[in-house]
Amino acid sequence: MSLTPLDIHNKEFSVSFRGYNQDEVNEFLRQVIQEFEGLIRENKQLAEQSRLLEERLAHFSNLEESLSKSIVVAQEAAEEVKANARKEAQLIVREAEKNADRIVNEALMKSRKILMEMEEIQKQVSVFRTRLRSLVQAQLEMIEARDWDDLAEDLQQAGQLESGTGSR
Repeated sequence: MSLTPLDIHNKEFSVSFRGYNQDEVNEFLRQVIQEFEGLIRENKQLAEQSRLLEERLAHFSNLEESLSKSIVVAQEAAEEVKANARKEAQLIVREAEKNADRIVNEALMKSRKILMEMEEIQKQVSVFRTRLRSLVQAQLEMIEARDWDDLAEDLQQAGQLESGTGSR
């Protein structure tokens, strides 16, 4: 089951004696909801970017395949022309190979660039997850810290001192 901002917003906690401060819990939940919604938006944006990059990569792969087929066709045509005029055929073959290599190299460079961009996006997603995990862990450690127990004891002692001085 995936957690949604609405699930966080609608979560209710039971109230018990000496429980958590409801305002602090509500404020923290509000912050979690905002962060969670931001993460969902960012995830959707990254998914869309990834989809667009995959489409571009598919386009360039198709282009590369088309170019490869074009090279084959050009070579077959060159062989046919070679039978009629050897010198003219050699010129056509040289030009076709030069252009094909250039086009293939450009397509390969573009596809490598797209792959590098995808890897960078994946690295950024990983860094963001790590940062979020650290933030959540720090928040959990803060909630579970012994300081809360010490504060509760101090408040209890202060209450006992007040009740002791008020009765005199």
